[in-house]
Amino acid sequence: MSRGDSEGERSSRSEERYPPPDWFVETANVTDPDIGTRFEREWPDCWTNAADLLDWEQPYDEVLTAADDRLTWFPGGQVKPSVNCVDRHVSAGRKNAIALRWIGAAGERRSLTYLDLQYEVEAVAAGLRSLGVGPGDVVTLFMPNVPELPVTMLACARLGALHNVVYAGFSADELADRMASADSEYLVTCDGYYRRGSAVGQRNTADSARLRIDADVTAVLVGRLDDDPKLGRDYHGYGALRNEFAGATVEPVAREADAPLFVLYTSGTTGEPDQVTHSTGGYLSYAAWTSMAVLDIKPGDTYWCAADIGWITGHTYGVYGPLALGTTTLLHESPADHQAGGHPWASIERESVDVFYTAPTAVRSMRQRGAPPTDEHDRSSIRLLGTVGEPMDPTTWHWYREELGGGEAPVVDTWWQTETGGIVVATLPALDPMQPGTAGPGVPGISTSVVDADGDPVDGGEEGTLAVSRPWPGMCRRLAAEAREAGAEPDSPKAWQYLTGDRAVRDDDYVTLLGRDADTIETDGNAVGTAVVERIISSLNGVTEAGVVPVPEGKEVVAYVSCDRSRPDVTVLAERVRAQVAEQLSPSVCPDRIIVVPELPKTHSGKVMRRLLADVAGDRGYGDTSALRNPEVVGEIETVTREQE
Repeated sequence: MSRGDSEGERSSRSEERYPPPDWFVETANVTDPDIGTRFEREWPDCWTNAADLLDWEQPYDEVLTAADDRLTWFPGGQVKPSVNCVDRHVSAGRKNAIALRWIGAAGERRSLTYLDLQYEVEAVAAGLRSLGVGPGDVVTLFMPNVPELPVTMLACARLGALHNVVYAGFSADELADRMASADSEYLVTCDGYYRRGSAVGQRNTADSARLRIDADVTAVLVGRLDDDPKLGRDYHGYGALRNEFAGATVEPVAREADAPLFVLYTSGTTGEPDQVTHSTGGYLSYAAWTSMAVLDIKPGDTYWCAADIGWITGHTYGVYGPLALGTTTLLHESPADHQAGGHPWASIERESVDVFYTAPTAVRSMRQRGAPPTDEHDRSSIRLLGTVGEPMDPTTWHWYREELGGGEAPVVDTWWQTETGGIVVATLPALDPMQPGTAGPGVPGISTSVVDADGDPVDGGEEGTLAVSRPWPGMCRRLAAEAREAGAEPDSPKAWQYLTGDRAVRDDDYVTLLGRDADTIETDGNAVGTAVVERIISSLNGVTEAGVVPVPEGKEVVAYVSCDRSRPDVTVLAERVRAQVAEQLSPSVCPDRIIVVPELPKTHSGKVMRRLLADVAGDRGYGDTSALRNPEVVGEIETVTREQE
């Protein structure tokens, strides 16, 4: 969209729908226009389409059963995750295809073919086994985006052990809490990593966490800053273990479909993190199917999921989904918007990226910096763009498609959570029209609705809570237990619904996400999602992003706004913001304070940490900021906030 478009034009364009381009449909993975009807008619047996993407060590007896304690997907079946992600591609003649291509923050490059990956996984699995790791053990992985992280995840899966990946930037307390909660007595960590050009020590954090845990921890150290780090008596060397067991053969453990594959913790942007456990068969099949159907990933692709592996997006769409399909996965140590110039264009050109999946906040950060000239980098390899993590406003959607997709590539705006395991709401890129700012319908086999506080569906166009009212294979074990407790069975799945905690509106089966239920403004007896106000503010020329928070202490609403390089006058911008919100929504929800900041605080999963903004605006202590990718902005945000009181 050109800089000269009016704000009215930007607002009206959010209602347009764009059909899939013919050139994309010709080669897309899913083109059957009756897939939704077919999945509805055949549910739950429709999910054999997902299970068929895996090789099963032992076939499953049924698709879905209701056990005493929870719903069980693919009972009786046994599966080997590392075989599905590695070995079978080697056996199928693709041993020389690139599995992982890694680019370090200091410019290092490393590629692993599927055969290389199999050797690495087996060697590391043998090393971990020599330290006592076996089926059912929980191994905590505290590492940045380095190749050793997915290798160790797959090594754990090969042994039947669970991995518990903890984001590398967390504090010692966060790490210790997660290890203790998961009953993990094994730790694989790193001596450090690079962040924005500087080396960050990680070993001391791990050491401090181990002192806080009331258990003996067996630890392994990866050398990232130093190829041969000094280990002392406290660590085994990752490189030494890998070298000692190079060439080892480790027979993969076949896991029951309902056996746990890993534990992971939610990001905690609005509260304390929760432990989430995913089962092997249902999760892996759903990861593969949604990667194939929604992200259109093919074996010959180079695919870049820009999420940190420490979050669920990095698990599902950075490791398990694409590797199960045999594609080439691009792994960057640095976030996509921290590449040279703050953009991913150079990597997209150099690596000929086919599918790029990132967070709306990263796209807004790129937009804030401005796009490089169109002839500076070749972006013609891009076939599909995707977003995940936060609602995508129409203005940013258009910018993303135009600047990275050449105005032609489809954009899938996906919604899902750690608990869902994979994408739940999105368009199928060859079948469903795209609507900027709107995620789309539930994917085939998924039943969604928008409900009120009593759980009853609301009328189209009304705000409510997004609910998923039928089970799906990727659901976490807790939700499978809750569904069974509520009476859900294969022949009566809608006896239960999952209230997601996200506000939404639904129009013609398309769902527009409006932020968390907790992120609302009470006005005239109604609750208005703060994301609605943020979308309106973000549509203004010069604005790239907005974070709106209610502040109970002052009974006010505060809008934090970041702008592009045009640097608009703050007073004039505040007037424009209030006028736009009053016109398009209501004067009663106009922000009381509008504070311009360089950028908003974001987690490494790409989410704006609104809880921190509310704490700063309310002059409360904001506590630990280790979950932030840009903690350096917090002090500046606090200073600007105090100046404008």
